[in-house]
Amino acid sequence: MTDRSIVAIIPLFNGARWIDGTIRSVFSQTLPPDEFIVIDDGSTDDGPAIVEKLARERHITLLCKPNGGQSAARNFAVAHSKSALIALLDQDDRWYPNHLEVLRREFEKHEGMPLGWAYSDFDDVDADGRVVSRMFVERPSLENPKRRLVSLLSQGLIIQPSATLISRAAFEALGGFDEHLCGYEDDDLFLRIFRESFDNAYVPYPTSQWRIHEACCGASDRMDDSLRYYIKKLLSAFPDDRWRGAYYARDAIAPRFIEIWLQMYVRAWRYRNYAKMREYAREALALVPLLGVKPRRLLYSIAFPVLRFPMLGMAMIAVGRRLLR
Repeated sequence: MTDRSIVAIIPLFNGARWIDGTIRSVFSQTLPPDEFIVIDDGSTDDGPAIVEKLARERHITLLCKPNGGQSAARNFAVAHSKSALIALLDQDDRWYPNHLEVLRREFEKHEGMPLGWAYSDFDDVDADGRVVSRMFVERPSLENPKRRLVSLLSQGLIIQPSATLISRAAFEALGGFDEHLCGYEDDDLFLRIFRESFDNAYVPYPTSQWRIHEACCGASDRMDDSLRYYIKKLLSAFPDDRWRGAYYARDAIAPRFIEIWLQMYVRAWRYRNYAKMREYAREALALVPLLGVKPRRLLYSIAFPVLRFPMLGMAMIAVGRRLLR
């Protein structure tokens, strides 16, 4: 790969609170991008005006489109760029100054099969930009770089788009982001790139900050629908491989997403959103038959119907946690 030009892309939707600092983290790069695009996805706040003001300091291309979600916005921006490498940055995240330099170096030194993406660890920060945890990804239980399909299906990829540099060749070969998804679109994209025989490279230290806060991670009907769609997509794409003894639905997909629905159930409890709690309980219970004949399936089949009654459900979860300590 001789062309290593980079386009930085920020999708913007009502991100006035964050966008100044996010853009300035691009300005501070030791290796500036060759193109810089902000794609406004139908904002109704002052975010686009802030971008226009900052564009007087450095060149920024501001594109505008009707609201269609982050996947569609990213695809639109990529289609209006030409650089060989795609650097995504969410409107509330930030890059450390060496981010692009470090990740491009992975493309420069890579040998063997084509590199689909390079990614790094990242720091978890709160709404005010204060660090909550360092090195979010660097854990013994997570496989990095990504090597085995069963690990990706059972753990998820745990890759933030803001911590990646993506080959345009790989992105375009796979058709970009699935625009049906508003949540898990990154997991879906990198899984598809992995399956198409592109390699990946991992940098085991943070080059960016991931800002986790209520506005970006809160429950919404759109996010819930995206999760349902993604589960169905995975179940369809990965039938059992009996020759290999790989039972993806039973051993990876169902256990992973039952746990995710339960995490969402507990989060809904914090807001006393009982309707969502019942909804998430139903979704978790619907996956239980996929577990096959296991003691865990029997336990879940008995216990999960109780989750439809929020007070009893939370009491049961609390008892279960004490027993597991």
